[in-house]
Amino acid sequence: MSAPATTTAGYLESLLAGQPQLPASPLAWLNTLRAEAVDRVGALTVPTVRDEEWRFTDISPLTKLSFQPVSAPTSLQAADIERFYIEEATTRLVFVDGVYAPQLSSVAADAGVVVTNLAAAATDLAAIAPHLGQHAAFHDDVFAALNTAFLHDAAVLVVPRNVAVSAPVHLLFIATQKEAASYPRCLLLAESGCAVTVIEDYVALQEEAYFTNAVTEIALADNARVNHIRVQREGAQAFHIANCAVSLARASHFHSVSVALGARISRYNLNTLQTAEGTECIVDGLALIANNQLADTHTCIDHAQPHGVSRQQHKCIAGGNAHAVFNGKIMVRPGAQRTDSSQSSHNLLLSGRAHVDTKPQLEIFADDVKCTHGATVGQLDSEEVFYLRSRGLSEIVARNMLTYAFGAEIIERIPVASLKRQLGQTVLEQTSSQT
Repeated sequence: MSAPATTTAGYLESLLAGQPQLPASPLAWLNTLRAEAVDRVGALTVPTVRDEEWRFTDISPLTKLSFQPVSAPTSLQAADIERFYIEEATTRLVFVDGVYAPQLSSVAADAGVVVTNLAAAATDLAAIAPHLGQHAAFHDDVFAALNTAFLHDAAVLVVPRNVAVSAPVHLLFIATQKEAASYPRCLLLAESGCAVTVIEDYVALQEEAYFTNAVTEIALADNARVNHIRVQREGAQAFHIANCAVSLARASHFHSVSVALGARISRYNLNTLQTAEGTECIVDGLALIANNQLADTHTCIDHAQPHGVSRQQHKCIAGGNAHAVFNGKIMVRPGAQRTDSSQSSHNLLLSGRAHVDTKPQLEIFADDVKCTHGATVGQLDSEEVFYLRSRGLSEIVARNMLTYAFGAEIIERIPVASLKRQLGQTVLEQTSSQT
């Protein structure tokens, strides 16, 4: 499997080859949005390490492989994917290689909540036009533009005013075919005073190379509360690039927990924008990688209005020859007085060959603010290991316990008990195998 062209322009043309076969939407504005995205792909290039925002992340291996959307989705039965189900989730949308799978999905009626696939219900969802493709800007991001160019199937969730959704909504994206390119898309509209928990979950049923290019847009109205749990556990040879854009209105509350476990190369961009006063944004993340994996997380918390609160904690555990990257920016714009923001990046190296690049950033243009940041990179504390050994534990068990505890702090912040247990077990198994 080799690249169809030596230039990035030729490579992007090859990725767009299947786009003309995409079914037309009955909504003219959606067709226009796609066409605009195709034009932007033609004007952009694939980022390289010469680009400042990508200087630690070499994605050239991606451009050496040829990927296309699937021509025939894999036929799966419920028994094939039951192990990925979240027991608390009564509503589940399933996408197989980027294609909606209604036979595997389950939607429970809940006080007017809309949970649907875009292509199946586009004519009934005109209200999404002001949001779809408007938060995750694609004019300067080639991967967001590619995703928008292929916009057809998409998970759409609209939570009405003052409705609290009791059970989490599970959006499950399954990769089954090698050499496939999929373009998962999610749109969550949280109306005033509502509350919802959404799990965005990427899994694989095969280990050969494929490409997932995901975009998620989340808009919170006044006083809305959203928990967004994102789990990336792709196949070992996969490429996973994702953009998530969040807009927060007055007094809204957004809590994000992202966990990156899989993929050969992964990149996650999370951008949150405070559009009115009094918002609260909590962003937690964990990357647990080994062998030759590369996991890159870029975040930007944009305080554009006064009285905003944000808290961010990101952790990386890297073993083998793995390479983790964290770039976290806190922006405080002029007039965003009384902003209270903190950020921490803590990174644990399990081998002498693993490495981490971490870059916390503060850009502050207001004078009445409280902003802090900090970053650490190191190995397990020898005194802590000695203490546990003095209590009768072997060195291996002591190191396993400390490594697990380091990652489990983030897992514990997931507000879904069964998923917390499942991921906690995964962290325990993976940390035990690396120490």
